[in-house]
Amino acid sequence: MKPRFAGRLGLADAVTVANAAIGFLAVAAATVDVELAARLVLFGAIADALDGIIARKRGSTPAGDHLDSLADVATFGVAPATIVAITLESTGMGTTDPAFLVGIGVGACYVAMAVTRLGLYAAYDLDSDETKGVQTTLAATIIAATVLAGYTDPVVLVPETALLAALMVSRITYPDLHAQDAIVMGVVQAIAIGVTGYWGRVFAFALLFLAGTYLVFGPWFYWRDGLQLGE
Repeated sequence: MKPRFAGRLGLADAVTVANAAIGFLAVAAATVDVELAARLVLFGAIADALDGIIARKRGSTPAGDHLDSLADVATFGVAPATIVAITLESTGMGTTDPAFLVGIGVGACYVAMAVTRLGLYAAYDLDSDETKGVQTTLAATIIAATVLAGYTDPVVLVPETALLAALMVSRITYPDLHAQDAIVMGVVQAIAIGVTGYWGRVFAFALLFLAGTYLVFGPWFYWRDGLQLGE
């Protein structure tokens, strides 16, 4: 007997569903190696971009947008928050330590805000070339790049996560990346995933710099150059 999804889902949907599995793998990997988990989150971001490209080239299905939001919850919501939680635990903090509890609370808030942001995007911004609040993909990329660049001190990671959680549900308008800029960031991202050691940290920092620059300046300057916005 054929499964229900046979004939109803397309190639783009398969990539999206695979991205959800990548999110689970990132959560599992975080219990062993947070840097591996961070690489999986970045890999998920590439898969997220790929499913959009495939959908535009080969068409999408009615389930596509719903699957995309669900997958994003796993890979860009739960996985980054888990990385933060495991990083806190690795510092030797006790589970009753106030700083640890604050960090866990921030992680839980991050997941809640990611879910809220994805729901609002699906309801109001899906067909627009700009969106309110920081994209969950961008927020997760920044957290993953921060870890890979070596900035795992809770003093850095927890406030950063709290800020990203707040920005995801802010009213700040973020335009979509131009295609050429998305390609540049994707290349840097791929190198940060595949390269370890000194150069891995260099490219992770480069990715963090690019993502952070867009985070800070994108809402005010990015769309003013007159180029057509990409997805």
